[in-house]
Amino acid sequence: MNTLLELKGVTVSFDGFLALNDLNLKLTSGELRAVIGPNGAGKTTFLDVITGKVKPSKGEVLFRGKSLIGKPEHHIVRLGIGRKFQTPRVIENLSCRRNLELAVAKGSSPLKLLFTNLPNKQRDRVQQLLLQVGLASHDQQLAGGLSHGQKQWLEIAMLVAQDPDLLLVDEPVAGLSDEETAHTAALLKDLSGSHTVLVIEHDMDFIRDLQAPVTVLHEGHVLCEGSMEEVQADSRVIDVYLGREDVNP
Repeated sequence: MNTLLELKGVTVSFDGFLALNDLNLKLTSGELRAVIGPNGAGKTTFLDVITGKVKPSKGEVLFRGKSLIGKPEHHIVRLGIGRKFQTPRVIENLSCRRNLELAVAKGSSPLKLLFTNLPNKQRDRVQQLLLQVGLASHDQQLAGGLSHGQKQWLEIAMLVAQDPDLLLVDEPVAGLSDEETAHTAALLKDLSGSHTVLVIEHDMDFIRDLQAPVTVLHEGHVLCEGSMEEVQADSRVIDVYLGREDVNP
């Protein structure tokens, strides 16, 4: 399969603190990948580097073989990289459908949508996304009245509406019920293949449900990679999660 994203020797230093330290990682098109690691492992900085929020002091970030270093965040979005933050970012005083209509229309204002209809193709796309994330029966409900899990699914749908090749999903099941967590895992698995999906999460049961390769970050570098069963059995991972600091890659 073709490599979609590659980080080569990426290092990020904040006043001498190495948030990322010679980080190497590769994602192929259509892959679903989970990234785990203790607090301070560099997970957020890792996403910030990919999306252009943070510029590395060393290394290279390649998307479809072309460098992302120095490109503004909005340009990286247009290249096909979408990021979902931990806290849902939806317009709470608009309905689920209207939120998705704005996402599909890519820039149309809510006022404009009050007086104009979307083309049939875009309306069909909105309906398909509502069905895909399980919100079709809530389409007229204000987003502010949704549960936390439903807001997460709505934002995922809004992100998918932009047709990114790479979805970066940050802690999507924090605060969710067991049922919502299982639904989120099934949704992300369904999205992979047509998209490359990278998920950062702390919930190990959720990571196991994803049935995806796992990358473990520690002190800004890749500690190990493998299936969930393999990384859980790795003595280095056990040491990291038990709090030891003298772990070598």
